Amino acid sequence: MTSTAPPPIPRAAGSFPFIGHALKMRDNLGFIDSLRETREPLVEIVLQPGTRTIVVQDPALIHQMLKALGPTLDKGRLYDKLGQLLGDSVVTAVGRNHVRKRRQLQPAFAHTEISRYVDIMRGEVTATVARWEPGRTLDVREAMVGLSLDMLAKTVFAGSLDDAVFRRLRSDLSVVLNDVGVRIMVPDWAERLPLPFNRRFDRARDGVRATITTAVDDLQASGHDTGDMLSMLLRAVDEETGEPLTGHQICSEILTLAVAGTETTASVLSWTLYELARNPDVEARILAELDEVLGERPVAFDDVPRLPYLNRVITESLRLHHPGWLVTRRTTEETRLGDWTLPAGTELAYCQHALHRDPERFPDPQAFSPDRWADPAQELPPGAFLPFGDGKHKCMGDRLALTEMVTALATMLRSVRLELSEGQVIRQVARLTVRPHTLRMTVRPRIRAGAGAGL
Repeated sequence: MTSTAPPPIPRAAGSFPFIGHALKMRDNLGFIDSLRETREPLVEIVLQPGTRTIVVQDPALIHQMLKALGPTLDKGRLYDKLGQLLGDSVVTAVGRNHVRKRRQLQPAFAHTEISRYVDIMRGEVTATVARWEPGRTLDVREAMVGLSLDMLAKTVFAGSLDDAVFRRLRSDLSVVLNDVGVRIMVPDWAERLPLPFNRRFDRARDGVRATITTAVDDLQASGHDTGDMLSMLLRAVDEETGEPLTGHQICSEILTLAVAGTETTASVLSWTLYELARNPDVEARILAELDEVLGERPVAFDDVPRLPYLNRVITESLRLHHPGWLVTRRTTEETRLGDWTLPAGTELAYCQHALHRDPERFPDPQAFSPDRWADPAQELPPGAFLPFGDGKHKCMGDRLALTEMVTALATMLRSVRLELSEGQVIRQVARLTVRPHTLRMTVRPRIRAGAGAGL
Protein backbone atom coordinates (compact mmCIF):
# COMPACT_ATOMS: atom_id res chain seq x y z
CA MET A 1 0.00 0.00 0.00
CA THR A 2 1.16 3.50 -0.74
CA SER A 3 0.29 6.53 1.36
CA THR A 4 -1.49 9.40 -0.32
CA ALA A 5 0.26 12.74 -0.04
CA PRO A 6 -1.92 15.58 1.26
CA PRO A 7 -3.02 18.18 -1.29
CA PRO A 8 -0.85 21.26 -1.55
CA ILE A 9 -1.89 24.20 0.64
CA PRO A 10 -3.59 26.72 -1.66
CA ARG A 11 -2.53 30.36 -1.68
CA ALA A 12 -5.27 32.96 -1.36
CA ALA A 13 -6.03 34.95 -4.49
CA GLY A 14 -4.75 38.50 -4.85
CA SER A 15 -1.06 38.04 -4.00
CA PHE A 16 1.49 40.14 -5.88
CA PRO A 17 5.29 39.88 -6.12
CA PHE A 18 7.21 41.75 -3.40
CA ILE A 19 4.06 42.95 -1.55
CA GLY A 20 2.13 39.68 -1.16
CA HIS A 21 -1.41 40.34 0.06
CA ALA A 22 -0.66 43.88 1.30
CA LEU A 23 -3.38 45.39 -0.90
CA LYS A 24 -5.92 42.85 0.33
CA MET A 25 -4.99 43.63 3.92
CA ARG A 26 -6.28 47.17 3.54
CA ASP A 27 -9.59 45.46 4.40
CA ASN A 28 -7.92 42.98 6.72
CA LEU A 29 -11.06 41.60 8.35
CA GLY A 30 -12.93 41.26 5.07
CA PHE A 31 -9.96 39.48 3.50
CA ILE A 32 -9.54 36.99 6.37
CA ASP A 33 -13.32 36.42 6.49
CA SER A 34 -13.36 35.72 2.74
CA LEU A 35 -10.96 32.79 3.13
CA ARG A 36 -13.80 30.72 4.62
CA GLU A 37 -15.40 30.66 1.18
CA THR A 38 -12.58 28.40 -0.05
CA ARG A 39 -13.72 25.71 2.44
CA GLU A 40 -10.06 24.74 2.67
CA PRO A 41 -8.68 23.59 6.04
CA LEU A 42 -5.44 25.55 5.42
CA VAL A 43 -4.89 28.62 3.23
CA GLU A 44 -1.58 30.41 2.68
CA ILE A 45 -1.36 34.20 2.76
CA VAL A 46 1.68 36.45 2.40
CA LEU A 47 1.88 39.25 4.95
CA GLN A 48 5.51 40.06 4.32
CA PRO A 49 7.99 38.87 1.67
CA GLY A 50 9.80 35.64 2.50
CA THR A 51 7.44 34.55 5.27
CA ARG A 52 4.73 31.90 4.88
CA THR A 53 1.60 32.46 6.92
CA ILE A 54 -0.86 29.57 6.99
CA VAL A 55 -4.40 30.46 8.08
CA VAL A 56 -5.89 27.42 9.87
CA GLN A 57 -9.65 27.19 9.33
CA ASP A 58 -10.60 23.68 10.41
CA PRO A 59 -11.58 23.51 14.12
CA ALA A 60 -9.88 20.12 14.59
CA LEU A 61 -6.60 21.52 13.27
CA ILE A 62 -6.95 24.67 15.38
CA HIS A 63 -7.52 22.46 18.43
CA GLN A 64 -4.43 20.41 17.56
CA MET A 65 -2.40 23.58 17.06
CA LEU A 66 -3.37 25.06 20.43
CA LYS A 67 -3.40 21.91 22.56
CA ALA A 68 -1.12 19.21 21.16
CA LEU A 69 1.54 21.26 19.39
CA GLY A 70 2.38 23.66 22.20
CA PRO A 71 5.99 22.48 22.67
CA THR A 72 6.82 22.98 18.98
CA LEU A 73 5.27 26.45 18.61
CA ASP A 74 6.00 29.95 19.79
CA LYS A 75 3.57 32.85 19.49
CA GLY A 76 4.56 34.28 16.14
CA ARG A 77 5.18 37.62 14.53
CA LEU A 78 2.24 39.60 15.93
CA TYR A 79 3.23 38.74 19.49
CA ASP A 80 6.87 39.48 18.67
CA LYS A 81 5.80 42.97 17.65
CA LEU A 82 3.63 43.39 20.73
CA GLY A 83 6.62 42.42 22.90
CA GLN A 84 8.85 44.92 21.07
CA LEU A 85 6.32 47.68 21.67
CA LEU A 86 5.19 46.92 25.22
CA GLY A 87 7.87 44.70 26.74
CA ASP A 88 8.23 41.04 27.68
CA SER A 89 5.12 39.86 29.54
CA VAL A 90 2.99 36.78 30.13
CA VAL A 91 1.04 37.63 26.95
CA THR A 92 4.13 37.65 24.72
CA ALA A 93 6.37 35.10 26.52
CA VAL A 94 6.83 31.53 25.29
CA GLY A 95 8.12 28.24 26.66
CA ARG A 96 9.48 28.04 30.18
CA ASN A 97 9.49 31.84 30.45
CA HIS A 98 5.73 31.88 29.86
CA VAL A 99 5.07 29.18 32.48
CA ARG A 100 7.13 31.09 35.04
CA LYS A 101 5.38 34.40 34.36
CA ARG A 102 1.95 32.79 34.43
CA ARG A 103 2.62 31.34 37.89
CA GLN A 104 3.81 34.73 39.12
CA LEU A 105 0.61 36.46 38.01
CA GLN A 106 -1.92 33.71 38.78
CA PRO A 107 -2.68 34.93 42.34
CA ALA A 108 -3.90 38.27 40.95
CA PHE A 109 -6.66 36.42 39.07
CA ALA A 110 -7.72 34.10 41.88
CA HIS A 111 -11.38 33.79 42.88
CA THR A 112 -10.84 35.71 46.13
CA GLU A 113 -9.10 38.61 44.38
CA ILE A 114 -11.72 38.96 41.64
CA SER A 115 -14.46 39.02 44.28
CA ARG A 116 -12.72 42.00 45.91
CA TYR A 117 -12.55 43.83 42.59
CA VAL A 118 -16.33 43.79 41.99
CA ASP A 119 -17.10 46.67 44.35
CA ILE A 120 -14.43 48.75 42.61
CA MET A 121 -15.78 47.87 39.16
CA ARG A 122 -19.38 48.64 40.13
CA GLY A 123 -18.33 51.98 41.61
CA GLU A 124 -16.60 52.97 38.37
CA VAL A 125 -19.62 51.99 36.26
CA THR A 126 -21.96 53.93 38.53
CA ALA A 127 -19.75 57.03 38.38
CA THR A 128 -19.44 56.78 34.60
CA VAL A 129 -23.20 56.43 34.00
CA ALA A 130 -23.90 59.35 36.36
CA ARG A 131 -21.90 61.58 34.01
CA TRP A 132 -24.07 60.68 31.00
CA GLU A 133 -26.62 63.44 30.42
CA PRO A 134 -30.11 62.29 29.33
CA GLY A 135 -30.63 63.03 25.66
CA ARG A 136 -26.89 63.19 25.01
CA THR A 137 -25.45 61.34 22.03
CA LEU A 138 -22.68 59.07 23.26
CA ASP A 139 -19.72 57.63 21.36
CA VAL A 140 -20.25 54.21 22.89
CA ARG A 141 -16.94 52.65 21.93
CA GLU A 142 -14.96 55.56 23.40
CA ALA A 143 -17.14 55.47 26.51
CA MET A 144 -16.53 51.75 26.96
CA VAL A 145 -12.78 52.18 26.48
CA GLY A 146 -12.82 54.87 29.15
CA LEU A 147 -14.89 52.71 31.49
CA SER A 148 -12.68 49.66 30.95
CA LEU A 149 -9.56 51.74 31.57
CA ASP A 150 -11.03 53.10 34.79
CA MET A 151 -12.05 49.64 36.03
CA LEU A 152 -8.64 48.18 35.23
CA ALA A 153 -6.60 51.07 36.57
CA LYS A 154 -8.55 51.20 39.83
CA THR A 155 -8.12 47.47 40.44
CA VAL A 156 -4.41 47.67 39.63
CA PHE A 157 -3.70 50.97 41.41
CA ALA A 158 -6.61 51.22 43.86
CA GLY A 159 -4.51 52.77 46.62
CA SER A 160 -1.27 53.66 44.83
CA LEU A 161 -1.97 56.78 42.73
CA ASP A 162 -3.39 60.20 43.52
CA ASP A 163 -6.07 61.66 41.23
CA ALA A 164 -3.75 63.83 39.12
CA VAL A 165 -1.34 60.97 38.42
CA PHE A 166 -4.25 58.64 37.70
CA ARG A 167 -5.68 61.06 35.11
CA ARG A 168 -2.29 61.32 33.40
CA LEU A 169 -1.91 57.54 33.34
CA ARG A 170 -5.41 57.13 31.90
CA SER A 171 -4.69 59.68 29.16
CA ASP A 172 -1.43 57.99 28.15
CA LEU A 173 -3.02 54.52 28.18
CA SER A 174 -5.80 55.78 25.92
CA VAL A 175 -3.26 56.85 23.29
CA VAL A 176 -1.44 53.52 23.50
CA LEU A 177 -4.72 51.62 23.11
CA ASN A 178 -5.79 53.60 20.06
CA ASP A 179 -2.46 53.31 18.25
CA VAL A 180 -0.94 49.95 19.15
CA GLY A 181 -3.01 47.99 16.62
CA VAL A 182 -1.57 50.00 13.74
CA ARG A 183 1.96 49.86 15.12
CA ILE A 184 1.78 46.05 15.27
CA MET A 185 0.89 45.80 11.59
CA VAL A 186 3.41 48.26 10.09
CA PRO A 187 6.89 47.05 9.02
CA ASP A 188 9.67 47.43 11.59
CA TRP A 189 11.43 50.13 9.56
CA ALA A 190 8.30 52.30 9.55
CA GLU A 191 8.34 52.46 13.36
CA ARG A 192 11.63 54.35 13.23
CA LEU A 193 10.37 57.15 10.99
CA PRO A 194 10.01 60.50 12.81
CA LEU A 195 6.29 60.70 12.11
CA PRO A 196 3.80 62.40 14.47
CA PHE A 197 1.98 59.08 14.86
CA ASN A 198 5.15 57.30 16.03
CA ARG A 199 6.17 60.14 18.32
CA ARG A 200 2.72 60.27 19.93
CA PHE A 201 2.71 56.53 20.61
CA ASP A 202 6.29 56.45 21.96
CA ARG A 203 5.66 59.45 24.20
CA ALA A 204 2.48 57.92 25.67
CA ARG A 205 4.05 54.48 26.18
CA ASP A 206 7.06 56.04 27.90
CA GLY A 207 4.69 58.10 30.04
CA VAL A 208 2.87 54.97 31.20
CA ARG A 209 6.16 53.30 32.07
CA ALA A 210 7.35 56.35 34.00
CA THR A 211 4.12 56.54 36.00
CA ILE A 212 4.16 52.83 36.87
CA THR A 213 7.87 52.93 37.77
CA THR A 214 7.28 55.83 40.15
CA ALA A 215 4.31 54.03 41.73
CA VAL A 216 6.44 50.89 42.20
CA ASP A 217 9.29 52.85 43.76
CA ASP A 218 6.97 54.74 46.12
CA LEU A 219 5.14 51.59 47.20
CA GLN A 220 8.40 49.73 47.81
CA ALA A 221 9.76 52.64 49.85
CA SER A 222 6.61 52.87 51.98
CA GLY A 223 6.46 49.14 52.68
CA HIS A 224 2.64 49.34 52.69
CA ASP A 225 0.28 46.82 51.12
CA THR A 226 -2.48 48.84 49.47
CA GLY A 227 -4.54 45.76 48.59
CA ASP A 228 -4.42 46.36 44.84
CA MET A 229 -2.92 44.32 42.03
CA LEU A 230 0.26 46.39 42.10
CA SER A 231 0.93 45.35 45.71
CA MET A 232 0.40 41.73 44.70
CA LEU A 233 2.90 42.00 41.86
CA LEU A 234 5.43 43.49 44.26
CA ARG A 235 5.07 40.38 46.44
CA ALA A 236 5.58 37.99 43.50
CA VAL A 237 8.95 36.27 43.17
CA ASP A 238 10.75 34.53 40.33
CA GLU A 239 10.44 30.80 41.09
CA GLU A 240 13.89 30.09 39.60
CA THR A 241 15.88 32.88 41.23
CA GLY A 242 13.74 33.65 44.28
CA GLU A 243 14.08 37.34 43.39
CA PRO A 244 11.13 39.77 43.26
CA LEU A 245 9.99 41.19 39.94
CA THR A 246 11.92 44.22 38.76
CA GLY A 247 10.19 47.53 38.16
CA HIS A 248 10.64 47.05 34.42
CA GLN A 249 9.01 43.61 34.56
CA ILE A 250 6.05 44.95 36.51
CA CYS A 251 5.69 47.81 34.00
CA SER A 252 5.62 45.36 31.09
CA GLU A 253 3.01 43.14 32.73
CA ILE A 254 0.69 46.01 33.61
CA LEU A 255 1.11 47.75 30.25
CA THR A 256 0.33 44.58 28.31
CA LEU A 257 -2.56 43.72 30.64
CA ALA A 258 -4.00 47.19 30.07
CA VAL A 259 -3.79 46.88 26.29
CA ALA A 260 -4.95 43.26 26.02
CA GLY A 261 -7.65 43.41 28.68
CA THR A 262 -9.08 46.89 28.24
CA GLU A 263 -9.44 46.86 24.46
CA THR A 264 -11.15 43.46 24.32
CA THR A 265 -13.57 44.20 27.17
CA ALA A 266 -14.48 47.58 25.66
CA SER A 267 -15.16 46.02 22.26
CA VAL A 268 -17.42 43.26 23.65
CA LEU A 269 -19.35 45.73 25.81
CA SER A 270 -19.83 48.07 22.83
CA TRP A 271 -21.14 45.30 20.59
CA THR A 272 -23.44 43.99 23.36
CA LEU A 273 -25.03 47.42 23.88
CA TYR A 274 -25.46 47.68 20.11
CA GLU A 275 -27.25 44.32 19.94
CA LEU A 276 -29.47 45.13 22.93
CA ALA A 277 -30.61 48.34 21.21
CA ARG A 278 -31.48 46.28 18.11
CA ASN A 279 -33.15 43.51 20.14
CA PRO A 280 -35.37 45.10 22.83
CA ASP A 281 -36.87 41.72 23.71
CA VAL A 282 -33.41 40.50 24.74
CA GLU A 283 -32.86 43.62 26.82
CA ALA A 284 -36.25 43.16 28.51
CA ARG A 285 -35.37 39.59 29.48
CA ILE A 286 -32.10 40.75 31.02
CA LEU A 287 -33.93 43.39 33.05
CA ALA A 288 -36.51 40.85 34.24
CA GLU A 289 -33.69 38.51 35.32
CA LEU A 290 -31.91 41.32 37.16
CA ASP A 291 -35.13 42.23 38.99
CA GLU A 292 -35.76 38.62 39.96
CA VAL A 293 -32.21 37.89 41.17
CA LEU A 294 -31.13 41.25 42.58
CA GLY A 295 -34.32 43.04 43.52
CA GLU A 296 -33.23 46.57 44.38
CA ARG A 297 -29.71 45.77 45.56
CA PRO A 298 -26.56 46.22 43.44
CA VAL A 299 -24.90 43.30 41.67
CA ALA A 300 -22.28 41.40 43.69
CA PHE A 301 -19.65 38.83 42.82
CA ASP A 302 -21.80 35.89 43.95
CA ASP A 303 -24.50 37.00 41.49
CA VAL A 304 -22.37 36.40 38.39
CA PRO A 305 -23.29 32.69 38.01
CA ARG A 306 -26.88 33.42 39.11
CA LEU A 307 -27.60 35.47 35.96
CA PRO A 308 -27.70 32.74 33.29
CA TYR A 309 -29.48 34.75 30.62
CA LEU A 310 -27.10 37.72 30.92
CA ASN A 311 -24.22 35.27 30.70
CA ARG A 312 -25.72 33.79 27.52
CA VAL A 313 -26.03 37.27 26.04
CA ILE A 314 -22.33 37.89 26.68
CA THR A 315 -21.45 34.48 25.23
CA GLU A 316 -23.41 35.30 22.08
CA SER A 317 -21.60 38.66 21.80
CA LEU A 318 -18.31 36.79 22.06
CA ARG A 319 -19.48 34.55 19.23
CA LEU A 320 -20.95 37.07 16.80
CA HIS A 321 -18.60 39.96 17.59
CA HIS A 322 -15.45 38.33 18.89
CA PRO A 323 -12.71 40.96 19.22
CA GLY A 324 -9.95 38.61 18.00
CA TRP A 325 -9.32 38.67 14.26
CA LEU A 326 -5.86 37.12 13.97
CA VAL A 327 -4.11 34.92 16.56
CA THR A 328 -0.66 33.76 15.52
CA ARG A 329 1.76 30.94 16.29
CA ARG A 330 5.09 29.94 14.71
CA THR A 331 6.69 26.50 14.26
CA THR A 332 10.07 26.23 15.98
CA GLU A 333 10.87 22.90 14.32
CA GLU A 334 9.43 20.71 11.58
CA THR A 335 5.83 20.15 12.69
CA ARG A 336 3.04 17.83 11.66
CA LEU A 337 -0.36 19.53 11.51
CA GLY A 338 -3.05 17.11 10.39
CA ASP A 339 -1.83 15.56 7.14
CA TRP A 340 0.63 18.36 6.44
CA THR A 341 4.27 18.66 7.46
CA LEU A 342 5.34 22.27 7.99
CA PRO A 343 8.95 23.43 8.15
CA ALA A 344 10.38 25.40 11.05
CA GLY A 345 9.64 29.12 10.83
CA THR A 346 6.14 28.71 9.36
CA GLU A 347 3.71 31.31 10.67
CA LEU A 348 0.30 29.93 11.62
CA ALA A 349 -2.83 31.96 12.32
CA TYR A 350 -6.51 31.53 13.03
CA CYS A 351 -9.39 34.03 13.18
CA GLN A 352 -11.93 33.69 15.99
CA HIS A 353 -14.21 36.24 14.32
CA ALA A 354 -14.52 34.07 11.19
CA LEU A 355 -14.50 30.77 13.07
CA HIS A 356 -17.49 31.77 15.21
CA ARG A 357 -19.58 32.69 12.15
CA ASP A 358 -19.25 29.34 10.40
CA PRO A 359 -22.78 28.27 9.34
CA GLU A 360 -21.81 24.60 9.60
CA ARG A 361 -21.47 24.97 13.37
CA PHE A 362 -23.73 27.95 14.08
CA PRO A 363 -27.11 27.94 12.28
CA ASP A 364 -28.13 31.42 11.07
CA PRO A 365 -24.70 32.71 12.15
CA GLN A 366 -25.43 36.41 11.55
CA ALA A 367 -28.39 36.39 13.96
CA PHE A 368 -27.91 37.52 17.55
CA SER A 369 -29.52 34.63 19.41
CA PRO A 370 -28.53 34.12 23.08
CA ASP A 371 -30.86 31.14 23.34
CA ARG A 372 -28.63 29.13 21.02
CA TRP A 373 -26.56 28.56 24.18
CA ALA A 374 -29.53 27.33 26.24
CA ASP A 375 -29.64 23.87 24.69
CA PRO A 376 -27.51 21.57 26.85
CA ALA A 377 -27.54 18.98 24.06
CA GLN A 378 -25.69 21.29 21.70
CA GLU A 379 -22.08 20.18 21.58
CA LEU A 380 -19.53 21.94 19.45
CA PRO A 381 -16.41 20.15 18.26
CA PRO A 382 -13.17 21.12 19.99
CA GLY A 383 -11.69 24.22 18.41
CA ALA A 384 -15.01 25.56 17.06
CA PHE A 385 -15.67 28.15 19.81
CA LEU A 386 -12.69 29.84 21.43
CA PRO A 387 -13.84 32.97 23.28
CA PHE A 388 -10.64 33.03 25.36
CA GLY A 389 -8.34 30.83 23.29
CA ASP A 390 -7.25 27.40 24.44
CA GLY A 391 -4.25 25.40 25.59
CA LYS A 392 -1.38 26.64 27.71
CA HIS A 393 -1.79 30.19 26.39
CA LYS A 394 -5.51 30.43 27.13
CA CYS A 395 -6.34 33.87 28.54
CA MET A 396 -5.67 33.79 32.27
CA GLY A 397 -7.96 36.79 32.79
CA ASP A 398 -11.11 35.10 31.44
CA ARG A 399 -12.93 35.05 34.79
CA LEU A 400 -11.96 38.66 35.47
CA ALA A 401 -13.19 39.74 32.03
CA LEU A 402 -16.54 37.95 32.39
CA THR A 403 -17.00 39.40 35.87
CA GLU A 404 -16.25 42.89 34.53
CA MET A 405 -18.80 42.53 31.74
CA VAL A 406 -21.56 41.12 33.94
CA THR A 407 -20.96 43.84 36.54
CA ALA A 408 -20.89 46.62 33.95
CA LEU A 409 -24.02 45.51 32.09
CA ALA A 410 -26.04 44.69 35.21
CA THR A 411 -25.25 48.16 36.59
CA MET A 412 -25.68 50.16 33.37
CA LEU A 413 -28.86 48.61 32.08
CA ARG A 414 -30.85 49.29 35.24
CA SER A 415 -29.96 53.01 35.08
CA VAL A 416 -30.07 53.96 31.40
CA ARG A 417 -31.37 52.85 28.04
CA LEU A 418 -29.21 53.47 24.97
CA GLU A 419 -30.89 54.11 21.61
CA LEU A 420 -29.21 53.81 18.24
CA SER A 421 -29.01 57.07 16.30
CA GLU A 422 -31.21 57.02 13.22
CA GLY A 423 -29.69 56.26 9.83
CA GLN A 424 -26.45 55.07 11.34
CA VAL A 425 -24.50 52.37 9.48
CA ILE A 426 -22.28 50.46 11.90
CA ARG A 427 -19.04 49.36 10.26
CA GLN A 428 -16.65 46.93 11.93
CA VAL A 429 -12.92 47.52 11.72
CA ALA A 430 -10.05 45.28 12.77
CA ARG A 431 -7.21 47.05 14.54
CA LEU A 432 -5.93 45.44 17.71
CA THR A 433 -9.48 44.09 18.07
CA VAL A 434 -12.61 43.94 15.91
CA ARG A 435 -14.54 46.98 17.02
CA PRO A 436 -17.24 49.32 15.73
CA HIS A 437 -15.71 52.15 13.71
CA THR A 438 -18.30 54.58 15.06
CA LEU A 439 -21.18 53.70 17.35
CA ARG A 440 -23.33 56.62 18.47
CA MET A 441 -26.23 56.07 20.83
CA THR A 442 -28.56 58.40 22.71
CA VAL A 443 -28.79 58.18 26.50
CA ARG A 444 -32.29 57.77 27.93
CA PRO A 445 -33.04 57.40 31.65
CA ARG A 446 -34.41 54.00 32.64
CA ILE A 447 -37.89 54.43 34.11
CA ARG A 448 -38.62 51.54 36.43
CA ALA A 449 -42.09 51.42 37.91
CA GLY A 450 -41.13 48.50 40.13
CA ALA A 451 -39.85 44.96 40.04
CA GLY A 452 -40.34 43.44 36.64
CA ALA A 453 -40.60 46.80 34.83
CA GLY A 454 -38.55 46.42 31.70
CA LEU A 455 -38.70 49.85 30.08
